[in-house]
Formats: sequence, structure tokens, C-alpha cells
Amino acid sequence: MKAVKHFSPAEIACVNSTFVHAEELLRKHYGVSGGDWKSHRYDVKTLAQLKEHEVNERAFAHLCKYCFVEEQDESQADEFCFYRVCLQDNRILNAVERAHSFIKLHPLMLYIATHELVHIVRFNRGEGQFNAPLEEKMQEEETVHTITRSILQPVAHQGLNLVLDCFSDQYHIGDIFN
Repeated sequence: MKAVKHFSPAEIACVNSTFVHAEELLRKHYGVSGGDWKSHRYDVKTLAQLKEHEVNERAFAHLCKYCFVEEQDESQADEFCFYRVCLQDNRILNAVERAHSFIKLHPLMLYIATHELVHIVRFNRGEGQFNAPLEEKMQEEETVHTITRSILQPVAHQGLNLVLDCFSDQYHIGDIFN
């Protein structure tokens, strides 16, 4: 039985820094202030922290949405929702390993972080639906991919350009990394 790979402490530090960077890029892109950004509630969990239903063998990351309802009285209820970015360490690390040092963890994680945060912003703004039918979800993925590319293009460098090329229309990421 093959051991499942998990992020090391250094790789977790890389993950954390890419989400901070992605937040900055999205704030600029969407014109959102730091205080307004807090309305986009999310957390990030790595494979070691995920519950069974949060593991996905077909993606580098995916979102789960959790909502809690607090009833204040019989006529009112407050709903609190947040998103969990569920990172699939094993898939991400395997992709980096298979790319034979052409693709580095940091640029791949920056793409993944930006992509997932774009989803969160769009869902919170009502520009996409988390529980959409499959056809709409596929269209949402294309839209988010296009937005992610436009956000990352101004900060692109050789390593990030390789990742963007892998996620381009002419390639399918699974074809590159499998």
C-alpha cells in the first residue's frame, strides 16, 4: 500500500503565504478593502485535517460550504455560512513530483489559492451558485479559470507562466500532471 503524502511544515508555510498573496491580488482585482474582505469567510485545511467527505481524488482542491443557523426567537434566525478550501496535499505533491521540477509548489499553490478564492467571492456576490446543476458548475469553472488567469497575469513569472500554460485551454491539467 502506497503511503499518502502530506504537506511538510515548510510546505504548509508555502500554502499559507500563497493564500495571503492571493487575497491581496483579489482585493486589488475586485476593489475590496481589507475590512470588506473579512465578509468572505473561509478557512483552509490540508489533507491531514480533512473529514472523509472533504477528500476528493479528482482535484487539487475543492470547496465545501457549511452553514449554521442560530434561532434568535420564533420569528428570526441568523444564518452563518463559510467555505472550507479542502487541499488535497497528495494530489498537489504528486503533480509537482511528476512535473520533474518544471512546476514548483509555490506557483501551483498560488494558482489553486487564487482560483478557490475567486469562487468564494463569486458565490458570496451571487455571481455563481455553489449548489448549481452540473452544466452550470462546468461553466462556473471556465469563468473562474478565466478570471484567475487575468488576476495572475500581471504578476506572472516563469514558474507561474508554466502553471498558467498547464491550465490553458489547449491543455487539460490532468494530461500534464498524470
